[in-house]
This record gives sequence, structure tokens and C-alpha cells, in this order.
Amino acid sequence: MIDVNWSAVLGTGGAICSAFSFLPQVLKVRRQGGRDLSGAMLGLLLAGAVLWFAYGLINDARSVVVANTAVIGLVAAVAVMKATHQRRGAHQGRRPRIAIDMDEVMADAMAEHLRRYNAAYGASLTTADVCGRHLEDCIPPAHRAAAEAMLDASFFEDLAVLPDCQAVVRELTARYDVFIASAAMDVPCSFDAKYQWLRRHFPFIPPSHIVFCGDKSIVDADYLIDDRPRHFARFKGKPLLFSAPHNHAERRYPRVASWKEVRDHFVRLDPAFAPDTAADAASPHHVVIETQ
Repeated sequence: MIDVNWSAVLGTGGAICSAFSFLPQVLKVRRQGGRDLSGAMLGLLLAGAVLWFAYGLINDARSVVVANTAVIGLVAAVAVMKATHQRRGAHQGRRPRIAIDMDEVMADAMAEHLRRYNAAYGASLTTADVCGRHLEDCIPPAHRAAAEAMLDASFFEDLAVLPDCQAVVRELTARYDVFIASAAMDVPCSFDAKYQWLRRHFPFIPPSHIVFCGDKSIVDADYLIDDRPRHFARFKGKPLLFSAPHNHAERRYPRVASWKEVRDHFVRLDPAFAPDTAADAASPHHVVIETQ
């Protein structure tokens, strides 16, 4: 009768599974580049494998040594492929993308909403009255449906452009590729009005760079400038909160209060992006301007 060392069998089986569990990730990174794969995770996994390898050597645990030798090799291969793809992308002129919201970031929607509400109900609400709250929280429940109905197509036709917005966005277009990606599905009747507004105030942005969408998480950008923190929940890049009355109490995200601060923010990130040097840049970045 054959004497089977089940402990060795189980250990070897576990070692084989552990060793090859990372192989599918290696193949995926080889195809896709591993942009979304955390470098910190790879570092911790590699450190753990090295420690287990040392443990196996000290305790003469052959299966542990073999398994972690394979893991070290696979993790190192993934790290090298990830770094190679990143360098290759940089050499091809691929730069960071910025997503920018429209309403209350580019366009002064709150001022228009207050104007219409005050005119309809003889009220005198100001932006100070809605500080830290949304408009619907500041008006009688009986008025809320009518206030929401004010967001018709005409509402978006004549919104004022926030100070310095046109100038800074124009500066961005000199160095970046600028796109408009509007979450206009929140107000479907706004499509044409928003398009016409953009053509009137931002004619330097071509129609081919205007995109209407629903869920902002589909936007593949490195930064999102938005006044509504909820849009940051599933956004994979870095959030930048644009100050608005309703987000006054928000403290979770870095904040900008004006388009001059937006300019200053990106000058700090990239000193080459400055009004006097922006036009000289040879390789464009990618900027996505979000609406709503």
C-alpha cells in the first residue's frame, strides 16, 4: 500500500494554485496596459511574496519556496509591463484629462433659477439664503414642482457665463484637447438649448467635441471639476470641487472657488500651462468639460 503524504499533497496543490492565480492578471495587463492596477497593491504583494519565500527557506518548506518564487516572478512581470505601457503612453503624447461640469461651474444656473422663482412667487431669495442647501430645501413644498418645471429648454438658453470661464477655457484649448461631456439626461429637454449656449459662448469648441451623456462615471478623465460631490463617488480620477452655495459645508474634496483658481491649480500642476506659454505647447492634453 502506497503511503501518501497528504500534508505534502495539500501543500503542493495550494502552492500551485497560489503560483498561477496571478497568471490571468499578467495576461490582462499585457493586453490592456494595467492603468487601473494599483502600484501600491503590487508593491505589497511583492513584499509579502518575498517574506513568504524567506520563511520557506528558513523552515525548509519547499512548496512555499516554489510557490512564492513563481508569485515574485509574475508580480515583477506585471509591474514591468505596467511601467512600460505608462512610458509608452507618455512618449505618444498622452496627457492627463480634465472633466469640467457646466451648471454652476461654467454657467450661472443658480442665479437664473432664483430670478425665475422670485419673479413667479414675489419672493426675495438670494444665494446667501441657499448657502449649504439646495433651492428645493428653501422653498415651500407646494412650490417645488413648479420650481422644477422652470428648468425647461428656455432656462438654459440665456444663462450667464461665470467670470473668467471663457478666458480660462480658451487657454486650456491652446494646450489641451477640450471636450464637452454633458450629463444632460437629468433634464432631457435641455439638449438643444445647451448645445446652442455652448456654440454662442464657446465657439472655439468644435461640435465634434460636445458629448451628451447620463452617468458621469463613464468619463475617462484624470480630474473632475464639479459642484456636486455625488459625481465623485464612482469617478476614478481626482476630484476638484467647484464652490457653489449648496456645497458650502462639503469638506471631503479639494476646492476651487473661481476660474482664476482653476487656472492657478493647473499652473501649479504644470507650470508650462500659463497664459503666456499655453499657446506654445506642442503636445495637447485632453480636457473633458462636464455639463450638469
